Amino acid sequence: MVINKIKALAISKARVAELEKSIATQLNQELAALPAQYGFESVADFVNAVKTATGGKIKVARGKNKAKAKAKAPAKAAGGRKRRKRAIITADTKAQVKSLSEAGKTGAEIAKAVGISLPSVQNIKKELGLVRARK
Repeated sequence: MVINKIKALAISKARVAELEKSIATQLNQELAALPAQYGFESVADFVNAVKTATGGKIKVARGKNKAKAKAKAPAKAAGGRKRRKRAIITADTKAQVKSLSEAGKTGAEIAKAVGISLPSVQNIKKELGLVRARK
């Protein structure tokens, strides 16, 4: 009957809660022992060593933030490639685009040489007056 299933569910939930508590306790004990296992005197020394080994790029996702951290994973473009970082257009970049454009290079060639996207090249050329107006 349903009542028996409800009782069995309650017992199972209690067992799961007990198991989660046991795992959390054991995990905390093992984590607390890590610095000593690697020869560090304190947790702070251990954390500094980990930061140094990873280039200081440690991001810790806790609790509800784990889902957010997964959501903020690097976006992938079509074909599974990583998206490029946004280009920073400087006066030097604009000067390079101008000189390559005046040398007769195509927009795609300029984009590849300078390391920016083709639309960025087009925007710079438009800003510098290097393109004809559409009719």
